[in-house]
Amino acid sequence: MTSRTLAVVSAGLSQPSSTRLLADQLAAATGDELAGRGEAVDVRLVDLREHAHDVMNHLLTGFPSESLRGVLDTITGADGLIAVTPIFNASYNGLFKSFFDLVEADALTDRPVLIAATGGTARHSLALEHAVRPLFTYLHAVVVPTSVFAAPEDWASGTADGALRGRIRRAAAELAEQVHRRPPSTGPVDPFALTTDFAQLLDQREP
Repeated sequence: MTSRTLAVVSAGLSQPSSTRLLADQLAAATGDELAGRGEAVDVRLVDLREHAHDVMNHLLTGFPSESLRGVLDTITGADGLIAVTPIFNASYNGLFKSFFDLVEADALTDRPVLIAATGGTARHSLALEHAVRPLFTYLHAVVVPTSVFAAPEDWASGTADGALRGRIRRAAAELAEQVHRRPPSTGPVDPFALTTDFAQLLDQREP
């Protein structure tokens, strides 16, 4: 049985958070889909609220703390990524954007990503397509077709209603299929690693 790592990023600021609740349900559904494909799943949740100060310090200094470095490695080394943000002013919140600004260029290339969001009204669901999807397209990730938005009316007693459950299952199946068809991740890319050995460098010298 192949082992897969699924990184789940929640940018909710409140506690408890509907953003975290949606992230948890998406992770559970994706885990079930991967298990059905014979994959063992290691889910690693990143609650950005817990790393907000480190994110800001990294933006100011250019250097991550040890804990934030571990979080970034978790994201860039995972086989698949679920990214969930609350919608503020018709876009992702500042913490979500600031965090992904710290991801190394090309570190998410060809990485399967499921995007999701929460907001006060269903009209905010358009932000997934005009703000969140372009962000991950810019990062060269493979964003699954189905995005998931949850408004307050989509929750009943703290659980997803029928329509939201259907969207969660469909998006989770798409992410699981993208992860399943790729070889297992070898971990985060080392930005200082040599991509050409010394002998190859010598061969490339001009005569």
